[in-house]
Amino acid sequence: MTELAKTFDPAAIEARWYRHWEEKGLFRPDRPGAEPWTIVNPPPNVTGSLHIGHALDNTLQDILTRHARLKGKDALWVVGTDHAGIATQMVVERQMGARGEKRTDFTRDEFVAKVWEWKAESGGQITGQLRRLGCSMDWANERFTMDEGFSKAVLKVFVDLYNQGLLYRDKRLVNWDPGLGTAISDLEVETREVAGKFWHLRYPLEDGSGHIEVATTRPETMLADMAVAVNPEDARYTALIGKNVRLPITGRLIPIVADDHADPELGSGAVKITPGHDFNDFEVGRRAGIEARDMLNMLDAKAHVCQTADGLIPADLVGMERFAARQAIVERLEAVGALVRVEDRTIQTPYGDRSGVVIEPWLTDQWYVDAATLAKPAIEAVRSGAIRIVPKTWEKTFFNWMENIQPWCVSRQLWWGHRIPAWFGPGLRDDGSLVSGDVIRVDKNFRETTRQPISEAIFVAETDEQALEQAKAFYPENLTIRFSDDWGDRGQSESNTVVLRRDPDVLDTWFSSALWPFATLGWPDADKPSPPGGEGLGEGLNGRYPNDVLISGFDILFFWDARMMMQGIHFMKDVPFRTLYLHGLVRAADGAKMSKSKGNTVDPLGLIDTYGADALRFFMAAMESQGRDIKMDEKRVEGYRNFATKLWNASRFAQANGIGGADTIEPPAATLAVNKWIVAETVATVQAVDLALADYRFDAAANAIYQFVWSRFCDWYLELIKGNIDAETKAVAGWVLDQILILLHPFMPFITEELWHALAPREHELIVAQWPMPDARALDPAAVRAVERLIELVESVRAARAELNVPPGAKIALHTGAGAVPADIAPYVERLARVTLTAGEASGARAPILWGAETFALALDGVIDLDAERARLTKSLAAAEKERDALAGRLGNASFVERAKPEAVEKARADHAEKSADAERFTAALARLG
Repeated sequence: MTELAKTFDPAAIEARWYRHWEEKGLFRPDRPGAEPWTIVNPPPNVTGSLHIGHALDNTLQDILTRHARLKGKDALWVVGTDHAGIATQMVVERQMGARGEKRTDFTRDEFVAKVWEWKAESGGQITGQLRRLGCSMDWANERFTMDEGFSKAVLKVFVDLYNQGLLYRDKRLVNWDPGLGTAISDLEVETREVAGKFWHLRYPLEDGSGHIEVATTRPETMLADMAVAVNPEDARYTALIGKNVRLPITGRLIPIVADDHADPELGSGAVKITPGHDFNDFEVGRRAGIEARDMLNMLDAKAHVCQTADGLIPADLVGMERFAARQAIVERLEAVGALVRVEDRTIQTPYGDRSGVVIEPWLTDQWYVDAATLAKPAIEAVRSGAIRIVPKTWEKTFFNWMENIQPWCVSRQLWWGHRIPAWFGPGLRDDGSLVSGDVIRVDKNFRETTRQPISEAIFVAETDEQALEQAKAFYPENLTIRFSDDWGDRGQSESNTVVLRRDPDVLDTWFSSALWPFATLGWPDADKPSPPGGEGLGEGLNGRYPNDVLISGFDILFFWDARMMMQGIHFMKDVPFRTLYLHGLVRAADGAKMSKSKGNTVDPLGLIDTYGADALRFFMAAMESQGRDIKMDEKRVEGYRNFATKLWNASRFAQANGIGGADTIEPPAATLAVNKWIVAETVATVQAVDLALADYRFDAAANAIYQFVWSRFCDWYLELIKGNIDAETKAVAGWVLDQILILLHPFMPFITEELWHALAPREHELIVAQWPMPDARALDPAAVRAVERLIELVESVRAARAELNVPPGAKIALHTGAGAVPADIAPYVERLARVTLTAGEASGARAPILWGAETFALALDGVIDLDAERARLTKSLAAAEKERDALAGRLGNASFVERAKPEAVEKARADHAEKSADAERFTAALARLG
């Protein structure tokens, strides 16, 4: 027990308490026999630093974790980081570039070793920042998506899915980043509006009888056109379906096909189809019967023009960068009369979020997961309620995406990551001889028809040894098998030798993080000890699977959350979590999305430096309303720092008056009405917080605590007991203050732990205290109502005094007329309202005070200048009404509401409400004066 400083200084307590909690192992689950409770953090990138979205996400998780711990559960918050393939490789390559080095100056193994060195020295900065936020994670069991145990799980999942026919190699379009030289996910693509053009082209019919006009934003892709599509219901083109047009420049003939993708209402109604370079065209091409292996690809991995399979691209265009090629091709189209016209357009253009390069839809061989099959059990889990999505409004979006899910591309052309456990070797002919050649054709049914002649054999296994065993079973016994990482090494110079080359690609980081809810708990090693809280792995991973809840931003619902559902249900035969809570985004104060390019991002660490972690955490919780984004408001963060200061000062008042901690969980016996009242208010607040947290209403829980602490406890109870703090009141006040600290701890862990120890000697830390469970049956409704009526009367008198400009220090008479104030509350009324209770009617100037069915009166003679006060109120009323009416006129103007910025309209509405309230207040004050 220590004396509290006069001023609340968050920085003085935060680092000290976090270090104490972690060193004592208080974040680790260590309650044998207690109900297990588990949550996993969305693993941040190892390259990352704490941003405001992380602050929201992890604050909500910590609230639930600390609450579960206080409820006596064996709470485990799994923590770890993601290896972040692209981001991490970029960081290391950038550092190498500063030293004049390139990745390709080193072997793959040497480069990967450098990444591990970087990770050991500089990676994981964000984990220290999460500590500053107060996250009570189990750091003793921190995981990494590339650690040994996790990597073993990743390899097993890949191999099992392959053997089950749910993972295969295919040629499809991907989002290709020419700057990074890899496929990327949709999440890593950002769409920007750029000034572009719409080129209208004329394709002549083969028989010379006319032409078809098409339009495109990418004229260079016409070199790889494979069809022109028209709508089958478009009468203009019905007779042309099945005929050919001749491509300008190359002279290649392509067919006119019927497809609903062509919209008769748009442009000419005819669409050029380049299936190797457009996602929609890819589907049209497949419907037209064009196999992916036959689709033309006119760009290489760096987005330079390459020769297509038909060999008709002019030699001088080959090797040209795509946008330079665009200009050259437009000039040639114009020269041969194929360019009809050019329109200026704003084009929605995809960019790589890291490279800043325009993304190219690119046809390439990649590994895919059969997401449609895996999605079905996940869909059923949500429909049946096995997984509850909160808010429920997200279910429609979830079902729509999952029911139309596409194959999931899981391979990336990087060096850093989980290397794909697949080895390629030559195929076999019917006579048992080896097939040579550079074209990889992978038969996804190879497992069932191993002796079928194929161009390339593939062996998928968790280890080199297992791959070798598969190869020995496949190839004739007289052949020698060796491994090589050199893709130019085909062993042609060696007789009777088979060379197995491992796939150079790595897995998408979302593939590994999809295993997070169970691979972090030790799966698949059944004999491996599980995290603390149990004897070892067993059914449900020691009761930790399914996890109880997952907190996630809605923006990764499909990239992470849904994939965890698919993989968890498939491999664990149960859902990965029982509840999925999706929070919104933290936006700038004007509602705009935060971005570095806009310069409107907010540094949460800066806010912690200025206001403390507790204030930022409470802001996040209080503003987190289901289904809505959060607008950043630093003034409110400051306001919650003031809230912490108010609690600090209340605790100092308690210390000064001999009020300490409670001796029991249950409330002390109380005889005084004010004490019975505050106990009842405490019970009601506990119930409100419990209900709110059960429904994941973080805002309701935070606001219930805030109102109770600020208004009921600090503003009323402490004022009511001042000067009359007996033994009973000390016991009750100490008990209430303890309940406040426990209730508030999940939201504001640092200040509550400090006050917990300052108020009384404790046997344990607040972080492992017991959640309040007071018995509501012991409440006294009559006493509660008496104090509520006392507060109503004092508030009415104070409001009248403020409206009428009565000097704050003036003690004036309050005439009770034919009524009376009960003797047990009369002294409180006189002290808090600064009045003298006087029986009978008031004479002279007076202001009526309504108290339930009774009317009292404040005597105003000699207290204020009535005429001057009427004049002041009349003038203020006129000004308020004028501004109110002017604002009403603006809001009634449809042009203003439709054309003004949303924030301007919102401000006008707020100002109108404020002026309307002012007008009502001034009108009421004038009415009091008569």
